[in-house]
Amino acid sequence: MNREMSRLPLLAVIALAILNTLGCTDTDRASLAALGNAHHVVCYSGEKVIYEGDSTGRVQSPKESDGWQFEDAKTRLLTEVSGNCVITVLP
Repeated sequence: MNREMSRLPLLAVIALAILNTLGCTDTDRASLAALGNAHHVVCYSGEKVIYEGDSTGRVQSPKESDGWQFEDAKTRLLTEVSGNCVITVLP
């Protein structure tokens, strides 16, 4: 087998990895950058704010839930919210 032919699979893998990285959307990159960062969470019932606070880190949505879980930065308690919530990454 030719030496150049043996490098072909390696070059194909490298090319696919580069294309996969270039194919990430802004949302994908922002999501990865937000992992572990503190978040600001505001939840509404109609137009009324029913919860507003910050997390100490990651905000997650468990598979068995329709809401969000995080550690509240002020109370240091596990907090679970659901409904119409806006979650943003703190700088």
